[in-house]
Amino acid sequence: MNQRLFSKNFTLVVIGQIISLFGNAALRFALPLYLLNLTGSSALYGTVTACAFIPAVLLSPIGGIIADRVNKRNVMVLLDFFTAAVILAFMLLMEGVNLTLLLTVTLMLLYGIAGAYQPSVQASIPALVDPGHFMAANSVINTISSFSSLTGPVIGGILYSAYGLKPVLWVCMACFFLSAVMELFIQIPFQKQALKKSIGKTIRADFAESIRFIRTEKPVIGKVLLVVCGINLFLSAMIMVALPYLITEVFELEAAFANRLYGFAQGALAAGGLTGGILAGILGNRLSIQKSGRLVLAGAAGVLPIGAALMLCPSGMVNYIVLTICCFLIMVCSTVFTVQIMSFIQAETPQNLIGKVIAVILSISMCAQPLGTAWYGILFELCSGFEYAVVLFSGVVSLAIALRMVKIFRNPAFWAKSQ
Repeated sequence: MNQRLFSKNFTLVVIGQIISLFGNAALRFALPLYLLNLTGSSALYGTVTACAFIPAVLLSPIGGIIADRVNKRNVMVLLDFFTAAVILAFMLLMEGVNLTLLLTVTLMLLYGIAGAYQPSVQASIPALVDPGHFMAANSVINTISSFSSLTGPVIGGILYSAYGLKPVLWVCMACFFLSAVMELFIQIPFQKQALKKSIGKTIRADFAESIRFIRTEKPVIGKVLLVVCGINLFLSAMIMVALPYLITEVFELEAAFANRLYGFAQGALAAGGLTGGILAGILGNRLSIQKSGRLVLAGAAGVLPIGAALMLCPSGMVNYIVLTICCFLIMVCSTVFTVQIMSFIQAETPQNLIGKVIAVILSISMCAQPLGTAWYGILFELCSGFEYAVVLFSGVVSLAIALRMVKIFRNPAFWAKSQ
């Protein structure tokens, strides 16, 4: 085991993540925005985004099982090469087929790949760094993700507004190809697990083992998951739909200018993640997991000023500024909370289960996202002219969930059950 955080292999993982996640962020920005610009429909946008999440939910557990049974480096390399191929196929087909269908299928493939990919990254951390560095390593990975999410939408927005979709696609394809080449040089310690059953039976058995571990050995993880699902359903999904829809369709800004502003707003979200990741790294083990519920409470409270501004102020630019600042603060709280929880899970989970358990956690936490994006897409369209009501509803429900979480986390018996 490496005694320092930035060993050669962990550094290569970080560099590969910088390149790959930049391409991912720019792509996830450009493709849905292209659909929204073409149709102007929040309902269609929400439905397509919801469909895109389904493969991520389904493939994440499989990705975790693979991460525990196959060399994690090979998984990352293969999926990055495949993503580059998906982007190339989209560019070749976009002029000759139904664009809405093609966008839906492409986004489903991309989200599915990401769902299968991420468990390998998270599961590689315990194999590359000492347990004492878990918090710092997770902070670095989250910071890199946020930095890529900061630069991806901003640069993607500039390219998209000036030159259209294709230059963004070429840049993203190059990013995934370079990331795959970079990852070929990573060496991750790997001990092959014997395959005693058929592949199908092995997948079912591994999944059942992960669920058993979460339910019986570490029930605290299951309780936290339920809260995260509620926040994803009522808060994260609302922001995902509201951000592009309000900025490009409701605030009455010139189209090209609105697209750039949306890119900057996505950048502000990423900057919040970057700030949260840095804070988590600086504070490290001084952060108490028992007090992490307060971070969710603060994030939920950040929704209320957005709704108030929409209700009271007619200025599109004022609403944009309030929306952007609040989303930044929400993301700071969310990222620190995520780093805390992920570090706790990595420290408490045996090596032979880490990939599967993380994959199940990611999958279950994402389950609420498709339902939420579809729901809010329809709700914003039905409440046209009263968008503030949708935002305030999201804030009130999220606050109720967060308050319940704070109360549970304060109870010492809750944590004693997980020991």
